[in-house]
Amino acid sequence: MVTTMRILVTGTEGYLGCLLAPTLVEQGHEVIGLDTGFYKNGWLYHGQSTAPYTLAKDMRDLSVDDLDGVDAVVAMAELSNDPTGDLVGPITYDINHRGSAHVARVAKEAGVSRFVYMSSCSVYGVADGWVDETSPVDPQTAYAECKALTEDDLHELAGDSFHPTMLRNATAFGASPRQRFDIVLNNLSGLAWVERTIAMTSDGTPWRPMVHGLDIAKAIRMVLEAPVETVHDQVLNVGSNDQNYTVREIAETVAREFDGCELSFGPPSADNRSYRVNFDRIHDTLGFSCDWDLARGARQLHELFRGIGLDAETFYGRGHTRLKQIEHLLGTGQVDRELFWKELAV
Repeated sequence: MVTTMRILVTGTEGYLGCLLAPTLVEQGHEVIGLDTGFYKNGWLYHGQSTAPYTLAKDMRDLSVDDLDGVDAVVAMAELSNDPTGDLVGPITYDINHRGSAHVARVAKEAGVSRFVYMSSCSVYGVADGWVDETSPVDPQTAYAECKALTEDDLHELAGDSFHPTMLRNATAFGASPRQRFDIVLNNLSGLAWVERTIAMTSDGTPWRPMVHGLDIAKAIRMVLEAPVETVHDQVLNVGSNDQNYTVREIAETVAREFDGCELSFGPPSADNRSYRVNFDRIHDTLGFSCDWDLARGARQLHELFRGIGLDAETFYGRGHTRLKQIEHLLGTGQVDRELFWKELAV
């Protein structure tokens, strides 16, 4: 029997957060959301209606009072993807590293027992052959480096009363009410639907591990419900061994799903990030397995696009691309250079 908990989830209005919160509520847990609201206009379709009460607050301002009675924290709220990190430069470290570490320290101070951190397989960077949780990390971008730095902080914070677990997610894909079109499968599927053409700018040889957003939510739920000694101070890759794909294979999967889509490839890319990830530990530790594969994810997106009549304006719009939305907030002066909201005189 599952022991129900009071869980604070940061980033509940994001691509993954809005998938996670309803799954936890359905299991009987009490969920409190926290989100600063950068992506409020990124709503693509109506999903599950069990959205939690959400604090409109920047995680850098999280206080002990916000965690009154909370048993567990799931830390998902960070600036997503490398182009956004390049745009804001050092602020990436202020939010993704120091901000996430702040959430962990406040949680420990407040007496929160369980802490689940959303890390990334991108920490592996460039690797020959297979990597697992014991492999050295080689982050190539500010986004990935912040993940590795925060993991180090959590190892230091771990103790008898504070039990962090670091989940290194594979590259996410699939449908979400707060849809993102700036991640590989979702982007290629959108292009196949809107343009009927996928013109790759590289030869597609790099390897990427992939995992559906709902499988990430499943992994988080299993960590929260596992005996605490099983997941204490653990690093777990989230995905499955048979879902390591080359970018070429990802594009070919999409082209097969979307009839009439033309697919072409370019020369080798200067982006040398490539890694194949072993996921045995999460399977052996928790009995975790993925319910989704790439072909099913592409089919899910195809059915969604048909159902909502996805158009080019929506696909290319800022609501579903992190870089465009942050550029808009900066350009209109709604946030300052440190990405704190400003009060506008209207």
